[in-house]
Amino acid sequence: MIQRAGLFDRHMRGEQFGEARPRLADRIGADDVAEMGCAGGQVVAETLSGFRVLETSHPPTYYLPPGDVAAGILGPAKPAGVCEWKGRAVLHDVNGPGRRAPGAAWSYPNPTPDFAAIAGYVAFYAGPMDACFFDEARVEPQPGGFYGGWITPGIVGPFKGGPGSMGW
Repeated sequence: MIQRAGLFDRHMRGEQFGEARPRLADRIGADDVAEMGCAGGQVVAETLSGFRVLETSHPPTYYLPPGDVAAGILGPAKPAGVCEWKGRAVLHDVNGPGRRAPGAAWSYPNPTPDFAAIAGYVAFYAGPMDACFFDEARVEPQPGGFYGGWITPGIVGPFKGGPGSMGW
């Protein structure tokens, strides 16, 4: 694991404002399970690996290996915005039984060199999913709908995305 103790522990205590932005904090592993559910209770992705990315004033964002996403769940990649740190993103619709969540997942096919490890890995917005879990804790979406951080017990804000935070 890469810098697991220092960065994540400080982030959980609300010290994310002092972090360099953003940072590929660590690989999630055997002690962590990230799971996304979509309509109809179908699990759309589950992993024991992947990466946790920390950014200043954000809860963690989790990037999952594409092989841990259920077959046929993701729609074709559509061009999206550019992150000054990670590069050009693409959005994917998430297709569950009887339900489509437009643009509910994203990835970086060709990220910047500092984020090469997440090339093709998939992150999910928690809000459009029926439920998302990390280590059995139900995830709350980052406020505002634009950012994709996952808030779980022990992760403290305030977080960018809510009213009045765009200038942070």
